[in-house]
Amino acid sequence: MMSSEELPPRERFDWFSDLVSREVIPSALSTECSADFEAKAAVLELGDVRVAKLGFSPLRSRRTPALIRRGDPEQYQLGLMHAGAASFSQHRNDCGVGAGDFVLWDTSRPSDAEIPVYGGSAGLLMLQLPRNALPLHDRHVDRLLASRIPGDRGTAAVLAAFLRSLEAHAAQCTRPELERLGSVAVDLLAASLAQGLDVEEQLSAEVRTKAVVRRIHAFIEDHLGDPDLTPATIAAVHHISVRTLHQFFRGTGETVQARIRRRRLERCRAELGKTGLLVHPVAVIAARWGFSGPAVFSRSFREAYGVSPTEFRALSVKETRAHRTLR
Repeated sequence: MMSSEELPPRERFDWFSDLVSREVIPSALSTECSADFEAKAAVLELGDVRVAKLGFSPLRSRRTPALIRRGDPEQYQLGLMHAGAASFSQHRNDCGVGAGDFVLWDTSRPSDAEIPVYGGSAGLLMLQLPRNALPLHDRHVDRLLASRIPGDRGTAAVLAAFLRSLEAHAAQCTRPELERLGSVAVDLLAASLAQGLDVEEQLSAEVRTKAVVRRIHAFIEDHLGDPDLTPATIAAVHHISVRTLHQFFRGTGETVQARIRRRRLERCRAELGKTGLLVHPVAVIAARWGFSGPAVFSRSFREAYGVSPTEFRALSVKETRAHRTLR
């Protein structure tokens, strides 16, 4: 993570302006906060795709025809706001976005974006991809430029969760894994845009299937605490047959039921390892994550981890206290 904190205040805005022009696109930036401007940035390479994490004080960014002629990576860039508010204009479209919203722009077209002073500092996760990597016609994508795309529903919600998880876990991934994750990001973006445009038939069967599977995984994560989470329920919500659902999981190495059980056990294990949750009985934690009873949970936990939930909690507490003593 690069930060303006390491620079004198008078140099921070110029540093960020240069960074944006080099790493994002040549842009004309201006700000009313030059005296106390703050910014930070990090970039994750995913093969032909990259994700940038940006945080910055209020500013205005303009992309003019002259700047496009000076340098154009010919990309679509998708921003996920996670803090602040912004307004965007491009291709006769205008929109306002806030935390949790997406906005898409084309680097080959003039644009105008503003983070207003009243909205506070902005936080942005930006997906950058070659325009030809998106399997949708330009004329369809143009309809969504500078349009607010809610990130809390449908495939867009899955994409938002995916980008946040990249931010948290990409450091543990190898280069080939990161390149595969870049492909996943493009597939999810294509499915999300196609869903919003109602042109999903343009996507290949493979991309559509991947998008459905990602939505299914996200649905499972969001409903682990529901004891009625079953293959039949999942299939009905996603308008597929139970047989098709099982076919989707055939290549993952585990069944639907096995994934649900594994993720529930992992959530329980994480909570049992937290000393701050010692006041919560084991049975309460088990019930919170969808287990039908203490006996079923205890048996499943021992099969997965080799110790009972109570034994695991005692060992975790002992290790935590020993670590604190050493410090």
